Amino acid sequence: MAVYVPPHFDVHDRKAVVRLMHDYPFATLITPGEPEPALSHLPLLHVADCEPHGTLLGHFARANPHVAKAAAAESLAVFHGPHAYVSPAWYTTPASSVPTWNYAVMHVHGFIELADDSAKTRAILDALIKRFESMRRDPWTLMLDPDRLAAMVGAIIGFRIRIRHIERKFKLSQNRTPEDRRRVAAGLTDVGGAEEI
Repeated sequence: MAVYVPPHFDVHDRKAVVRLMHDYPFATLITPGEPEPALSHLPLLHVADCEPHGTLLGHFARANPHVAKAAAAESLAVFHGPHAYVSPAWYTTPASSVPTWNYAVMHVHGFIELADDSAKTRAILDALIKRFESMRRDPWTLMLDPDRLAAMVGAIIGFRIRIRHIERKFKLSQNRTPEDRRRVAAGLTDVGGAEEI
């Protein structure tokens, strides 16, 4: 499952790769299998805890059929970054241009390792809560009574994916002239930016 990446759309800036996973953590996780692949949409937390690419943390509902297929094959997490329609009207020669779509996307490959006890699942849950609540003015914390919390943790299963390989495609008009790139940026600003179309 490889993504087509012309050389001018490949990104080797490690900070940009990590920033995309941080800023756009809601991913599509795909695990091959029969009779069809398992597919889940879920937030994944990138942790820079091992080389060369780090680890992704997440959790499934235990009832999710993806759990049964998780260890069967290497999985793919697709992170969709900002994206936007690009009008030919923004180019210096609109009559000889066609519409396109600019976007940033990453395919992250690795094997899912399911948590083998509730303490590991709870640690992953705590890491996810800390990540997404820490930006709030009044962060929420787990306030459930112990029995309710145990039931909630028992209904999910945490996992980690040690990242083996990352394919990066940042199609951001790099194949256009500097003037066209400036005009595209101005056009996107005028319509409210990426994803506002």
